[in-house]
Amino acid sequence: MGKHILILISALALGTSSAVAQGHEHEEGKQKYTCVMHPEVVMDHPGTCPKCGMKLVPQKEERRKSPMKIDNHSMHAMKHGEHEQGMHDEHKMQMSMQSSVDIADPMSREGSGTSWLPDSSPMYGKMFMFGDDMLMLHGAIFPRYTNVSTRRGDDRIDAPNWFMAMYSRPLWDNAQFGARLMMSLDPLTEGGRGYPLLFQTGESWHDQPLHDRQHPHDLFDELSISYSQKFDVGLSAYLYFGYPGEPALGPPTFMHRPSAMDDPDAPIGHHWQDSTHITFGVATLGAQWRDVKLEGSIFTGREPDEDRYDFDRPRFDSYSGRLSWNPTRNLALQVSYGYIKSPEELHPETKIHRTTASAIYNIPLGHDTNWSNTFVWGQNNATEEGKTQSFLIESNYQRGRDTVYFRWERVQKSGHELVLKPFDESEIFPVSGYSLGYVRDLSHGKGIDIGLGTQFTINDRPDSLDRYYGDDLGYAFQFFLRIRPSLHSHGVHEHAEHAVAGMQK
Repeated sequence: MGKHILILISALALGTSSAVAQGHEHEEGKQKYTCVMHPEVVMDHPGTCPKCGMKLVPQKEERRKSPMKIDNHSMHAMKHGEHEQGMHDEHKMQMSMQSSVDIADPMSREGSGTSWLPDSSPMYGKMFMFGDDMLMLHGAIFPRYTNVSTRRGDDRIDAPNWFMAMYSRPLWDNAQFGARLMMSLDPLTEGGRGYPLLFQTGESWHDQPLHDRQHPHDLFDELSISYSQKFDVGLSAYLYFGYPGEPALGPPTFMHRPSAMDDPDAPIGHHWQDSTHITFGVATLGAQWRDVKLEGSIFTGREPDEDRYDFDRPRFDSYSGRLSWNPTRNLALQVSYGYIKSPEELHPETKIHRTTASAIYNIPLGHDTNWSNTFVWGQNNATEEGKTQSFLIESNYQRGRDTVYFRWERVQKSGHELVLKPFDESEIFPVSGYSLGYVRDLSHGKGIDIGLGTQFTINDRPDSLDRYYGDDLGYAFQFFLRIRPSLHSHGVHEHAEHAVAGMQK
């Protein structure tokens, strides 16, 4: 009798084990699909991610662990395999987030034109994947009321803005085609004179030089294509052509710097640092070895004319060179030099030799927290005026819905630049600006961030300018909405966050 009972128990056990095994096989047969950019998105059928549009990939199966004893050696091997798989998944994700200009760069490094940001820089945009093709959309608009004091001040309601699309398509394993389109509705929202900004100079309206105002940007700010190729590990090159586009001269343009993206105003040293970001005709050749890049450009020196809707005549009469270095994930350095022929339409005889240097330091401080800082020095050596200097420091601290930012700058401007009386035209005047701003997001992380902000600026000037600006303190204030796409999470930025969190423990 006991023998029969043992046989019956063994049969039941075998049957149960078989049923459990079949159940496990059945469960494992249900393939799940997920998004490499948003792993929280899991579906039981192939398709595209509802958040970013990327194609879903099969989810890695997690087999049920057997109730067996695992020794230390086996556990170490398993952890090593999981680590390698994690690194492989992260590498795969980063490979799908490449710059549209250079196939060897992560997208987070891509600044304006062909310039570099730190690899850890935050990205605000909406990405779509069409097979292997990538499209990224981003931009910003600032509906606001601004009031600038002094005799040369003004007040108005306006909305500075810009919109951009970046596209890339791999041609084969080590080559890529890229294209970018950037537009602005400034001609409609700002008008021909632009918006009030104390001590700002450059360009013209109705054949008169603009002063104490920021000129509007053209409808088309960039229309460019690029071809890049990777030759070896760490070695790549690219060819960039824009009409309009941006030559290899200066730091990333102010609206593309994380340290300035919440400030509605352009820097008053813009025409000493990054004003060539809209150039009608530019060709750039660049070569990169690991984290160092050398590039040269030929471009049109003439600034855009008063017709903000047309395409100006390309001249290719100027040139520039730039050396960029990203020694760490959080730091981007550059030095550049350019010869700009006849930039001003009202003074075609003027020629400028421009030299710039900049350092951008960005550090993620945890989940949805970032601190970005920029230092820029720019020098213009212009016909008749000689050498004049500009200095800028920007800082932007963002934590969740709250952002605080600061900008200080000091620029040497001639009486000619400031459009003063003939007896003061040859004099050089040091002018300064100190801005402090705060933005509170009303909508945050839901596709579109809408922030309510305010900014206060104090302008300093020598007493010799009182006859033009008055005796009162120069100041400006504004209230605005900042509307832009939400933060786009990406492996590079998240990796940096984890690294900082690890250092803080």
